[in-house]
Amino acid sequence: MINGAFGSGKTSAAHRLQSSIPDSMIFDPEEVGYMLRNIIPEEIRLEEEQTDDFQDLELWRILVVKTAEELKRRYNKSLIVPMTLYKAEPFDCIFGGLKRLDPAFFHFCLIASEATLRKRVESRGDLFGEWYQEHTRRAVSAFSENKFQEQILTDHREPSEIAGIILDRIYNL
Repeated sequence: MINGAFGSGKTSAAHRLQSSIPDSMIFDPEEVGYMLRNIIPEEIRLEEEQTDDFQDLELWRILVVKTAEELKRRYNKSLIVPMTLYKAEPFDCIFGGLKRLDPAFFHFCLIASEATLRKRVESRGDLFGEWYQEHTRRAVSAFSENKFQEQILTDHREPSEIAGIILDRIYNL
């Protein structure tokens, strides 16, 4: 799992890793969130699920782990899972579920300054507006907790270098 705030380099590193890890595939849990957002109208969601973040949907957490399980079972590939996951409950659920699926599971947290995150988000055509700023501040604050200790600073690193650090840690333990 490659964790980190929006713009930290998760997706770019994931694509570099896929080309370097035999029998691997990228599983982006956001796709499950987009699907649920389209299926479950806000008016039928539970009160605690009526937010702008599909990670607050309990069903999202369940389906992310179940989807990973089915992908592993059906295709027998190593999963590369890029996602921004900093809230305690979703993190614990998904981290625990993925760890149960694969005892050799790794979690990396990509860290960058807010200025770098802003620059990267805006360079891909997104506006670093209020929503990004709020989620970025929350993520950066949460990533200082112990559960996010396998950190890689990405401010001045290219995706290939980030992928190289991850590969080194995976294969040289």
